[in-house]
Amino acid sequence: MKQTPRCLLFKTADLVLVGGLLAVAAVLFLVLGRWSAQGRTVEVQVDGKTIATLPLDIDTTYIIDGVDGGHNTLVIADGKATVTEATCPDGVCVRHRAIDRAGQSIICLPNKVVVKVVGEPIVDAEAG
Repeated sequence: MKQTPRCLLFKTADLVLVGGLLAVAAVLFLVLGRWSAQGRTVEVQVDGKTIATLPLDIDTTYIIDGVDGGHNTLVIADGKATVTEATCPDGVCVRHRAIDRAGQSIICLPNKVVVKVVGEPIVDAEAG
């Protein structure tokens, strides 16, 4: 008597469905990342309060005084913002890549610092 396998882990249709979903997700990721609005300014917040708004088109270094004596160093260069130094113990904000697109942010939880790129939405047409 022949024994048949109880059940296959994945059927062909399951693999096709998962592959299709991954392909759609990859395309959306690339399209949204590529065509998001270019940021114009960086908004710096400490403990929920905006303390500075800096233009991305002017290279500068800005020291951010966080809570409880913590400090972060924000560097804006070549139209991108990055945190280069921080007194926080984990350093996640320092390892974050540079940001330049509207909606992107770098967050330092221990110092309660948020650096967020602000930009104007893309307008397809104007009424008037």
